[in-house]
Amino acid sequence: MTIALDGPGVDGLREVAGVLREWQRDGAPTQLHPGDLGWFWRFGAEATAAAVRTWSRDGRILAVGLLDHPRLLRLAVAPDAQRDEELARRLVEDVTGPERGVLVEGEASVDASMCAPVQDLLAGDGWNAGEPWTPLRRDLTRPVKDPGVRIEVIGPERAHVRTAVQRAAFDRSTFTDERWHAMAAGPPYADARCLVAYDGRGEAVAAVTVWSAGPGRPGLLEPMGVHREHRGHGYGKAITVAAAAALQDLGSSSAIVCTPSSNAGAVAAYESAGFRRLPEVRDHCRDA
Repeated sequence: MTIALDGPGVDGLREVAGVLREWQRDGAPTQLHPGDLGWFWRFGAEATAAAVRTWSRDGRILAVGLLDHPRLLRLAVAPDAQRDEELARRLVEDVTGPERGVLVEGEASVDASMCAPVQDLLAGDGWNAGEPWTPLRRDLTRPVKDPGVRIEVIGPERAHVRTAVQRAAFDRSTFTDERWHAMAAGPPYADARCLVAYDGRGEAVAAVTVWSAGPGRPGLLEPMGVHREHRGHGYGKAITVAAAAALQDLGSSSAIVCTPSSNAGAVAAYESAGFRRLPEVRDHCRDA
């Protein structure tokens, strides 16, 4: 059977989220998570569908790609297909040919850190290693301690608090109340929680969204941020511990997160919250 490249359409996104859930494994390389799809959903179902690509054989999805940006593709590959040479060749053909409708011409990046054959083929085609990213993982089979600050689980009526902290934590954030409601309307959010941490004066100081992939599977933190006016007081650690506790309550076996290795502050915050560094990963990049 030949491998088919497709876009799932809005009606197919639930199936895509389902296969991403099934592919999450403890001890396996980190890859695109249903939470990544859920976080992208803040732009709406139609935009999310337009950013997703699937590769299937005989009706079974073997790989999923999310265009976080027209020049950045993040991949996930079925665990039993990560050494599939035919799939790897087809993936590389599709991502390197602009006419295939995946990546645009010129400068581009592909996260294929879970699939060695794809990495090897891209390197052989002249793609270079990009900046290093650090994955981190916390085991959730043991109790999680109290974070030491007040934590609120955000519902629709308090979305404005969550979005305000996000914008105060990330200089270029475009996370609005409208986008929160769009995200929360997506199927992946049924297994997600937004948390906000407060200081002793009752000010919102940090926020995180956590995404479960179902009981017994790794859950994801995406994104986590500390208000720029409240940094240096341990709130990054506190909200991260709260995130781990929330994922544990959702049945997750572990909590995972990935951040640029250059962001030493974020790496330190995750480690202080009990996360363990995993080997660095790199995108493969094509020059303009």
